[in-house]
Amino acid sequence: MTRNFKTLDDMGDIAGKRVLVREDLNVPMADGHVTDATRLRAAISTVTELADRGAIVLVLAHFGRPKGVPSPEFSTAQLAIPFGQVLGRPVRYIDWEGAADAVATLQPGDIALLENTRFFGGEEKNDPAVVDRFAALGDLYVNDAFSAAHRAHASTAGLAHKLPAFAGRQMEAELDALDKALGNPEHPVAAVVGGAKVSTKLDVLKHLVGQVDHLIIGGGMANTFLAARGVNVGKSLCEHDLTGTAEEIFDAADKAGCTIHLPYDVVVATEFKPNPATRTVNVHEVAADEMILDVGPAAVEALGDVLKNCRTLVWNGPLGAFETPPFDAATVSLAKTAAALTSDGSLVSVAGGGDTVAALNQAGAAGAFTFVSTAGGAFLEWMEGRELPGVAALAR
Repeated sequence: MTRNFKTLDDMGDIAGKRVLVREDLNVPMADGHVTDATRLRAAISTVTELADRGAIVLVLAHFGRPKGVPSPEFSTAQLAIPFGQVLGRPVRYIDWEGAADAVATLQPGDIALLENTRFFGGEEKNDPAVVDRFAALGDLYVNDAFSAAHRAHASTAGLAHKLPAFAGRQMEAELDALDKALGNPEHPVAAVVGGAKVSTKLDVLKHLVGQVDHLIIGGGMANTFLAARGVNVGKSLCEHDLTGTAEEIFDAADKAGCTIHLPYDVVVATEFKPNPATRTVNVHEVAADEMILDVGPAAVEALGDVLKNCRTLVWNGPLGAFETPPFDAATVSLAKTAAALTSDGSLVSVAGGGDTVAALNQAGAAGAFTFVSTAGGAFLEWMEGRELPGVAALAR
């Protein structure tokens, strides 16, 4: 694979060098405890490798939205101990006040977590003065935070132009997976795009019809496409004002040779709550007082057959209202099919987005996918075909 970015393999001898490492440690907390350490674990490979190679590792991260105003609530000090527990080695916290003196006391192999980058108002503006303040602490820069790469901030883009820049192991894995999924994929390629509203994923859909062979549309957004085809969707969530846009996407898909797949049988209910009375009906049989809440079993089986004839899959969003049983059935079923095909070696499967990760975990399928991205906005912007500033800044 030809890469346009450098990795840790290109760093050479880094013993005694100060390496600024941008990680995404913006983890959820409750009562002073980390409730989901996924992002902390994602940093392990890069941080421990650099430390083991004798670098002085200085971790940069944002936490919450302090809007340039320092406060204990948003201090990364509360992350140092849990991060150290995940790494299995001590992590020293360093405040911005006196940071240079504190860094000077560190020894090769030491790991330190710097204070919240967003305590500087200029961080999110990529202010050169903030970039200089960060850069003064390090000799080399590593970006390992793909999930923050869609923002041109001082710690994600500015530093990459100031110091020799490299992709961390998590960033490297993410970019390689995304290249396999849409950059240089093996065809046929299928994309599953779900979610509540077409309006939130218009750019994704418009881009994908020119990139993939099969576009599977699920979730509430499928109702808008069904309505555009003259289907009465009853009380279903539907953006009727966007049916014209849906028609434009149909036309673009036809011209690009992309097949759009919509459900032809659906699971409906008259109320949206856990385990209500449901019916499975043809899409043309939805009653006026019913709402479509999941894709039906016949359509899911047909979608599974589509995947069996594909070599690559990119997935963003659930097929139904998966948080509320039994409307997770279609998502779970198709995810298990994709996982099995991936395990068999016939499918490269890449998924991303918060709801998507939750749905795949619920299906017990996430572990079998080729790659599951924890990035939300960055993954969506990548699916839209947009350049990500944090990635572009790493280009050689």
